[in-house]
Amino acid sequence: MTGRLVHTGQVVVDLVMAVPALPPHGGDVFASSANLLPGGGFNVMAAAARSGAQVLYAGSHGIGFFGDLARSALAAEGVALAHEPLSEVDTGIVVVWVDATGERTFTTSTGAEGRLRAELLDQVTPKTDDVVYLSGYSWLHETNRGALIEWLPRLPGSKVLFDPGPLITDIDPGDLHALLSTIDVLSCNAREAEALGELPPVAVVREGAKGCRVHENGRITDVPGFPVDVVDTTGAGDTHCGVLAAELLRGSTVLDAAVRANAAAALSVTRRGPATAPGREEIDQLLEATT
Repeated sequence: MTGRLVHTGQVVVDLVMAVPALPPHGGDVFASSANLLPGGGFNVMAAAARSGAQVLYAGSHGIGFFGDLARSALAAEGVALAHEPLSEVDTGIVVVWVDATGERTFTTSTGAEGRLRAELLDQVTPKTDDVVYLSGYSWLHETNRGALIEWLPRLPGSKVLFDPGPLITDIDPGDLHALLSTIDVLSCNAREAEALGELPPVAVVREGAKGCRVHENGRITDVPGFPVDVVDTTGAGDTHCGVLAAELLRGSTVLDAAVRANAAAALSVTRRGPATAPGREEIDQLLEATT
């Protein structure tokens, strides 16, 4: 593996609270636990790094307590930073409610990660063997969107992996169409795929416990999941996407990469927290046990 994962999305800090159910309108519930953890794009990068990928965070990050927490976590995973922290604002936070079924619900407060300026991206020069990760969230921050629109046409042939995210319907349809015509691989869940309608030539559609469906130039292949006891689904999609990217960097086919991504996502939902991606050896062990 010689290339890197160049992540252009957003790292935030998650306040994760386990609740029996979401509170009713105007109501209140007691959380059985609460944890402050790095999240957002961090989950994708941690998953890729734990599968052996070199990772560069090309997004922006802020000063203050949350920015310090995010940078410390990135350093612990061996993720390199492309930029110094912005001086005017801290990194943003996301409140994550995880209910008794393992489902999660989010509320986001944007910080420095939504202020990626063009002059910062100009300092990042991907190589032909890199995988560049794009997040749909970037197109919901006007500054990030503008910087990426200027930067992407200058890529030297790097493979582009796009994850539109749950707010896909909030992305301008024209922007979305332009993106889908230029990316190499789409990674999304089934609800997002339905919102898109027509998929690009290469797409990996995550279907939860069922696994995923790989679309490759007109051919559709179901890649089954791995049965596990679900504890917390937070970050499972990010784990899947990060491991998918790591395997593509190794030169794996999309189908082979999807198998390992399914295994990684299955292991991640057996643990609480957003950044619960397994290491490469754990994935190997699960694959060996089920073959």
